Amino acid sequence: MGIVIDRSLCVGAGMCALSAPGVFDQDPDEGTVTPVGGAAPDPGDPAVRRAVDTCPSGAITLAP
Repeated sequence: MGIVIDRSLCVGAGMCALSAPGVFDQDPDEGTVTPVGGAAPDPGDPAVRRAVDTCPSGAITLAP
């Protein structure tokens, strides 16, 4: 399972950055979701799942 980010769907609500700040951030120019550098995030992390569930545009999903 992995995390898929579709920045073209992102509306810049920032729920991802609030839910999982160690995993997601917002691009300073566009306001869209961007992954935080470093190790690959754990899709099973409750904060990541919360970010996926609260994304109003569906820009972040979990892939099998």
